[in-house]
Amino acid sequence: MPKDKKTIRKANKGERIVQVAAIPFRIDGGGKLEVMLVTSRGTRRFIVPKGWPMKGKSARQAALIEAREEAGVKGKVLKRPAGSYCYWKRLSTSFVHVEVTAYLVEVVEELTAWQEAGARQRAWLTPADAAILIDEPELATLIRNLTAADVAQPEEMAATPA
Repeated sequence: MPKDKKTIRKANKGERIVQVAAIPFRIDGGGKLEVMLVTSRGTRRFIVPKGWPMKGKSARQAALIEAREEAGVKGKVLKRPAGSYCYWKRLSTSFVHVEVTAYLVEVVEELTAWQEAGARQRAWLTPADAAILIDEPELATLIRNLTAADVAQPEEMAATPA
């Protein structure tokens, strides 16, 4: 895998390995916050959509693209990151330490067909329930601590590009 080799080279040189993530959310009929998790393609663990930075795209734009590709959602992203977390990414022959910046994405549309629909499942959960299902401790803490106040920033949103 060429991406794995490049990532391993960067890690071996002491460079930071970074990714961006989307935390899709909605407010249910009762005013309660829900977040969407998706399953990973390989191990089928529950995660949030995430990926590598994209050339020519801001981190926020990349997070929106990951949300659409991996979770099949379109929405508006908050300008300010929700937070960050670290995890050990499994590559073909090793693990690397990855720093992830996570952005909240207000879901305005759930697609019935999307790029990775055949490879992933998605689920809407309360932050407390989502945190229980997530293996990465720092991500679980980030999601567990989310509140409706964290997502009530409409003036700080940008729409998903078409």
